[in-house]
Amino acid sequence: MSEQALYSWLALCYTPRLRAKAFDKLVSMAAPQQWLNSSAEELQAAGFTAGQIEYLQVQSEAKVTPMLQWAEQENNHIITLQDECYPPLLKQLSSPPKTLFIQGDVSLLSATQIAMVGSRHATIDGLKLAKKFAKQLAESGLTITSGLALGIDGYAHQGALEAKGGTVAVLGSGLNRIYPAKHRHLAEQIASSGALVSEFPPETPPKRENFPRRNRIISGLSTGVLVVEAAERSGSLITARYAAEQGREVFAIPGSIHSPTYRGNNALIKSGACLVQTVEDILVEIDTLVRWTEQATPPALFATGESTTIDTQQELPFPELFANVGLEPTPIDILVSRTHIPIQELMNQLLELELLGVVTSVPGGYVRLGGGKL
Repeated sequence: MSEQALYSWLALCYTPRLRAKAFDKLVSMAAPQQWLNSSAEELQAAGFTAGQIEYLQVQSEAKVTPMLQWAEQENNHIITLQDECYPPLLKQLSSPPKTLFIQGDVSLLSATQIAMVGSRHATIDGLKLAKKFAKQLAESGLTITSGLALGIDGYAHQGALEAKGGTVAVLGSGLNRIYPAKHRHLAEQIASSGALVSEFPPETPPKRENFPRRNRIISGLSTGVLVVEAAERSGSLITARYAAEQGREVFAIPGSIHSPTYRGNNALIKSGACLVQTVEDILVEIDTLVRWTEQATPPALFATGESTTIDTQQELPFPELFANVGLEPTPIDILVSRTHIPIQELMNQLLELELLGVVTSVPGGYVRLGGGKL
């Protein structure tokens, strides 16, 4: 993407109060450069508000120029949804990030990744497990992805670094505003041999509402998510929920029924997550999922506004499950109760249907594509 094209993309992408679906529609109609070159009347006719028009025509330069200057620094990169190097698994999400800011090795984002998450207030045993599993998984060739948080996240990154393997840290702030500050040195290590990633411009401060958004990227980049140690209300369960909605494998290490720090893990296992005792438990499942992913056809980059159609002459797999996915979001627990399919098998079937392009994960569950045709 040329510098001018990137400038226009960033200007449109970060237009105030422009929703993701509206952005997709605009880009499907015309290149971002054309919107920036449009008159106020043309922009108004397209649905832009007066404030958005003011931003695009006057204020966008002050916002976009610092981003481009940041990208000119060594080891810094900006990639967009239109770039070939955009991570293919992340592109499969119903609402993938339009822009990624990366410090480090961009290619790691397309490597086979396992996300590792857990409590910021983990026990000593949990921290040791995180580092041990991360080290062994990295030695087996997997890239370790986490959120740079205190506790399990940090130890997972450290385990991967000790193994001299790949590790990706996804931030809920801009890359110039490392959070938590205690992990600035760790972030420097990751940037030099792995990758720091954010969908937020470099100077964005950490905000509470940004971290759930960050979690969907952690799971979206990964083939599976391993919950190492999580309490009943842990934020790590948000990542696990995203993983389930995205059709990713969810793994959990079991803990004592008397330990409050493992109630989240045990609840996940009770709900159908894959119980993990050894690294081999993960590697076997990941190998199967990777082979499915390699056989899948990637989805179209942007919706054209026309309904996606399904070839009714093609026999789809799992007709019972597909018949129970509606045009409105259908939660996973409802699908389990309707089909009586064990949740682990159901998640595998949903993944295959999603890769075929006939269903997609959205907030609240799964919906059918193609106007509901069987």
